[in-house]
Amino acid sequence: MKIIFYISKFLIELFTMPSIKNSVEDLLREYLLEEDILKDNINSDKFDFGFIISYPSGSKSQNLSIYKPKNMNSIFITIRFKISQEKAEIISSFKSTKRNQLFSDLRKYLLIREVFFKIDFQNLIIEIHEQIYPNKEGYIPKKSLFKLIQKVFYCYVSCNLLIEENCTGELKLPSKFDQLY
Repeated sequence: MKIIFYISKFLIELFTMPSIKNSVEDLLREYLLEEDILKDNINSDKFDFGFIISYPSGSKSQNLSIYKPKNMNSIFITIRFKISQEKAEIISSFKSTKRNQLFSDLRKYLLIREVFFKIDFQNLIIEIHEQIYPNKEGYIPKKSLFKLIQKVFYCYVSCNLLIEENCTGELKLPSKFDQLY
């Protein structure tokens, strides 16, 4: 009798419990809506789900992506940006040793921050990624998610400041980052 009870209980939970994919997606959407940073959904065959967020909220926000690749358990937080044409021309004018030093400094900084990254030297595009894993029930603490969003954002800001410093010879905050926080 106990076996039948446990089997029936298991089957009820199995068929009434939302899938982990949906519960994680719904949970993240709820967090992003609560903070008013959800901008759009990402529809792609490569992802189970994805969102574009505008972080931090306000006029100095930057677009980031939060997505779950198919056949993976992790959630990625990504920012991708292209070095401005003005800065690209300055960087191109550097001697190879100074150019190499700039990209070496960027790589070292990102390694120290312990984030995943990709630098496309040809097109001067930088991608910064962080990952978070939901638990078995599909739960991700809100505080943990937002600490990683903030970490990726601050890596983006720091990379831009490093590029600015190398291009101008001084640390001058671009107006977008004046009085950031």
